[in-house]
Amino acid sequence: MSNAVSTAAPHAVTPGLAPGQNGPSVLLPLRFMVTGVLALCIGAVVMFLRPDLLATYHYNQYVIGVTHLLVLGWLLTIVMGAMYQLVPVALETRLYSERLARWQFLFHVIGFAGMVWMFWTWNMKQVGHFGCVLGVGVGLFVYNLARTLARVPRWNVIASAVAAALVWLSLAILAGLTIAAGKCTYDSATTATASGALGALLRGLRSAAGFAARFDQIGAMHAHAHLGVVGVFLMLIVGISYKLVPMFTLSELRSRWRAGGSLVLLNAGLLGSFLAIVLRSRLKLACALIVLAGLALYGVEMAAILRARKRRALDWGVKYFITAIGLLAPLSVLALVLSWPGLPLNGFTGQLENLYGFLGLLGVISFAVIGMLYKIVPFLVWYRTYSGKIGRSKVPSLAELYCPYLQALGYWTWLAGVAATGVGTALGRGTGVRWGCALLLLSLLTLVLNLAKMLSHLVWPRVAPLQPKAAVSAPAARPAKPETVLSAATAGPLAGLGTR
Repeated sequence: MSNAVSTAAPHAVTPGLAPGQNGPSVLLPLRFMVTGVLALCIGAVVMFLRPDLLATYHYNQYVIGVTHLLVLGWLLTIVMGAMYQLVPVALETRLYSERLARWQFLFHVIGFAGMVWMFWTWNMKQVGHFGCVLGVGVGLFVYNLARTLARVPRWNVIASAVAAALVWLSLAILAGLTIAAGKCTYDSATTATASGALGALLRGLRSAAGFAARFDQIGAMHAHAHLGVVGVFLMLIVGISYKLVPMFTLSELRSRWRAGGSLVLLNAGLLGSFLAIVLRSRLKLACALIVLAGLALYGVEMAAILRARKRRALDWGVKYFITAIGLLAPLSVLALVLSWPGLPLNGFTGQLENLYGFLGLLGVISFAVIGMLYKIVPFLVWYRTYSGKIGRSKVPSLAELYCPYLQALGYWTWLAGVAATGVGTALGRGTGVRWGCALLLLSLLTLVLNLAKMLSHLVWPRVAPLQPKAAVSAPAARPAKPETVLSAATAGPLAGLGTR
């Protein structure tokens, strides 16, 4: 243990950044993460059983249902849990309200589960109802993090990325509810005679439906999707990685100009792309180029951070994340093709749109999120179970909480699954999609097994008495300081989670 402490000493966690002081109870983010992984597993099983969802054009009720299961149930749920943990720790503040976060979890789960069910049966009226429940949850989440950001002592590029993502998330939810309202019918007599709050609500929904009817339905859906995927998930990956990648690799941010510039270009390009897609403007290509310029700056800065790292060997969690960033290259090429003015909508380009959505959600965002899960979950479990036992018992290291062989198997099978499913999707071949989804399911099995192994430490801690000789010679017989406890914890693959 003394060796571990000394190894991590140069990057010791200061008391003000200790998760137990700034972060919420570890059970709060864990409930979001477990729920999100369950939603991903269900979505992968559905795609395996119904390969036609990717092998045919995406504008149908089943594809929309599965997409919302993956976006709202898997990705947004994980992101919410991670933000509750990372934002307070990374920005040196405290979460505004854990109680509010627990209520938000209930609204979120009820909302997304009901929406997916109603999309599958194509009951748009009930989609709107459950969407409102989800909207309440998102509103609570945005309010909670906005009040948290208001306490940040030093505003930086990470806080800017989180704030931008909250704005885009709010707009994405409003856009989705407007699209849902546009697909419903409203009885004129009932709307006219209803009074009070109900009447105001019905008249508001009818107005929203009229507004949505002015735009092309597929264009509006695509614009809504870009608000969520690029504005929320990609924005957070870019912003948070400026903090986490240097921590995990023992490096530092190399250029604040590049980091800030990447966010400015991403936000400007996304706003332009949203308007261009909705309005069917030929400026869509120019706006896409602005987004890609932001991603290029981001890639240059990530390469510089990795070149300057002190930890040369990368663990599997970081490899997942870096590989996901690398997959932005083929996704960017595909975005340019689909943004080309005058591109005809035929069977092949329709499948390219499917491929674009699949590669963005499962190839880039999901792979990055899985990598971060392998960094965050072990630390949360270790901190809750073993941090108080340092110096009094022999406890496992972070690396002993999971199996690296399963991580490696999951890495390669996920890449193979993305490649096979992508080819099957582009060619419209259900068999290829099914084989690819089978590989994705195998990769998910390795993730579930590793998560079960990690979470089992919450129920059955693996502690042993200290050896008599170690107990006499070790100066840790006194109560360990918070920074010493976390330095020992982060000496493994999570070194520097709370470092400056």
